Amino acid sequence: MSVLVGRKAPKFKATAVINGGEIAENFSLEQYIGKKHVVFYFYPADFTFVCPTEIIAFQEKIEEFEKRNVAVVGCSTDSQFSHWKWLQTEQNDGGIKGVKYPLVADPSMVIADNFGVLAGENDFNEEGEAEFNGTPQAYRGLFLIDKNGIVRHQVVNDMPLGRSINETIRMVDALQFFEKNGEVCPADWKTGEKALEASFEGIAKYLSNK
Repeated sequence: MSVLVGRKAPKFKATAVINGGEIAENFSLEQYIGKKHVVFYFYPADFTFVCPTEIIAFQEKIEEFEKRNVAVVGCSTDSQFSHWKWLQTEQNDGGIKGVKYPLVADPSMVIADNFGVLAGENDFNEEGEAEFNGTPQAYRGLFLIDKNGIVRHQVVNDMPLGRSINETIRMVDALQFFEKNGEVCPADWKTGEKALEASFEGIAKYLSNK
């Protein structure tokens, strides 16, 4: 498992399904460099149970991300054809129809591996034959990437544990506040609350005013 915070997000070009049904070749996060922050997240598999709750929840909050100039991009180790089929399936039938942001296909598992969220690894058995040990799916990894392509926040959940989209928005707000004002954000900080200067005097002032 890799900690990518403070480092350039791994580059990739892959097929993605965009706008709820268009297949785009050579999709890359590089298109957002200098323009947008990116929330890039992984989920284990299409046509499962926890995954659609997260994917749809991101779509339901997409306006909150857009007004913050943030692109949301999902990814799993499924193919683009599986993504496409799931996106055409009604939500009351277990599908995710209505989701418009990009879903990246990573059937080779290279992207998940490079981001350190693959739940297994390729190896060789005693006969020298290639085999995969573990689960050929991604953990629920999420990466907040700034406009320079640097990972500023990451969280990785095990497969049964769904994430909080509101917490992701809070982290976006904290990062953008810091970038704009230079003040750091204390525990449970929310937009509109006081931040603090990164100094002993700053923390003393903050604590005395709580």
